[in-house]
Amino acid sequence: MTSSRPGLPGLLDTEAIRKDFPVLDRQIHDGKRLVYLDNAATSQKPRQVLDALNTYYERHNANVHRGVHVLAEEATALYEGARDKVAAFVNAPSRDEVIFTKNASESLNLVANMLGWADEPYRVDHETEIVITEMEHHSNIVPWQLLAQRTGAKLKWFGLTDDGRLDLSNLDEVITEKTKVVSFTLVSNIMGTVNPVEEIVRRAQEVNALVVVDASQAAPHMVLDVQAIQADFVAFTGHKMCGPTGIGVLWGRQELLEDLPPFLGGGEMIETVSMHSSTYAPAPHKFEAGTPPIAQAVGLGAAVDYLSGIGMDAIAAHEHALTGYAVQRLQDVPDLRIIGPGTAEDRGAAISFVLGDIHPHDVGQVLDEQGIAVRVGHHCARPVCLRYGIPATTRASFYLYSTPAEVDALVEGLEYVRNFFG
Repeated sequence: MTSSRPGLPGLLDTEAIRKDFPVLDRQIHDGKRLVYLDNAATSQKPRQVLDALNTYYERHNANVHRGVHVLAEEATALYEGARDKVAAFVNAPSRDEVIFTKNASESLNLVANMLGWADEPYRVDHETEIVITEMEHHSNIVPWQLLAQRTGAKLKWFGLTDDGRLDLSNLDEVITEKTKVVSFTLVSNIMGTVNPVEEIVRRAQEVNALVVVDASQAAPHMVLDVQAIQADFVAFTGHKMCGPTGIGVLWGRQELLEDLPPFLGGGEMIETVSMHSSTYAPAPHKFEAGTPPIAQAVGLGAAVDYLSGIGMDAIAAHEHALTGYAVQRLQDVPDLRIIGPGTAEDRGAAISFVLGDIHPHDVGQVLDEQGIAVRVGHHCARPVCLRYGIPATTRASFYLYSTPAEVDALVEGLEYVRNFFG
């Protein structure tokens, strides 16, 4: 791989880090070294997480909270220990504010349904408004559409500027006294845009609206401090941050979790049950009906340990330097158009683009033949593609183990694509 890159300050020791990720040693398609640039969809898992999962199943497997035997007590300690780790990772005031779900989509659906069933002052109804943005993942659009359809609430949203930023020029007109909830992504999964949390939260607080933040593309890549961002709920998922699939997190303010009704009913979330009525356990168990994702939570705890050991500030600095380099190099590719911010300022490590009139699916297929894994499509953010008049994009996304050499490989691969399609 040739490279024109200058010195990039702030990079991690990726040579050492990559040794922790077995899959990165894979060779595919007749011996081509895997270049994995699909991290916004899911990250790879270090040995430390794989070992934690194996050890749990081999040594401690049992159901939690219900048994007095050794394995049950060990499993419970590991599961609740993972909750402690996640609470510390996001600077939650209380461990009881951390709810385990199966993914961020479930976390956001949980909030939407709680607010639909809530009593005043939280209830969403036909006299209220819900505000989202045009850059949301479908997981932060569809639950609110369903809630609006069910309750008669009005759904509103912020549009996008030509350079992939939120258009907040009408902030006070979109968020009004009727607004009950404002839900937005901290970092766009398709464009990498980092949104101005303080400005949005300030306006929401002025009208006493609840703030929900989708941090799925933030938690793996930067310091996530739920107290600093002053949201009421924050959702993220484990599989994008070196953890297993099947585990997500919803953080919520303690007083809200105490007041709001549960979404799912069943075992573990109850205090007492009779044939006539039931009372509910305190949070977080109030919102964790049935057997939880125990092994997955243990794996997420191991992932938190791994990321914390490297340092989220260091990971953010690495990705910022790498993203700046990638943006620069991609802009030199003829006929390539970046969809979203054209600089590394206030953007994350996901870069979407179109290459001339070559369909993104063709771009992705030819790149794959070169050993380069990217994502193609609308990335569960179809309104963004509609806004910019494109059917889909190719998306390259980086993480703590990504290297400048992989950026160079991507650029060379795109040149091959251009030549292939003449």
